[in-house]
Amino acid sequence: MLSAVVNSTPLISLHDIGKLDILSKMYDTVYIPHGVYEEVSIDGDINKDTLLSFTNFSIQHIANESAKRYFKSVLHKGEVEVMILADELKADICIIDDKLAREYAKHLGLKLTGTLGLLVKAKERGFIDSVTPLIDAMIQNEIYIGKFLYENVKKLAKE
Repeated sequence: MLSAVVNSTPLISLHDIGKLDILSKMYDTVYIPHGVYEEVSIDGDINKDTLLSFTNFSIQHIANESAKRYFKSVLHKGEVEVMILADELKADICIIDDKLAREYAKHLGLKLTGTLGLLVKAKERGFIDSVTPLIDAMIQNEIYIGKFLYENVKKLAKE
């Protein structure tokens, strides 16, 4: 049983290109920290019913609220909750795009991927046919992806 804890940007990026279902296919359980839920649903454009239409998505509160104080000054609430929840639940992977948050997660010993890595793995597992059009759609939706990263992901995906 594979479990993932996902941050806001991957949820938003996948939702905006109509591929939120990739998370559901890739992981048995997809945990969404409550802070992330607030960012994408209460403050954002993803309807809670859309998130919960996937039976393996679960919105979770972190148990150790006091642990947030160690991160507050440098990371967003959602990023902090992703790391804390992943540790609490012993999740298999964290899905985070923000560079600084990824550095913190690595330091904590958490296994990571980002939205683009998820797309490459989804292609490898046969859930999608091609990565490039999805990345292009993300860029059209104003998700910044640098040229170097864009080309590297295409190479990884053998496109």
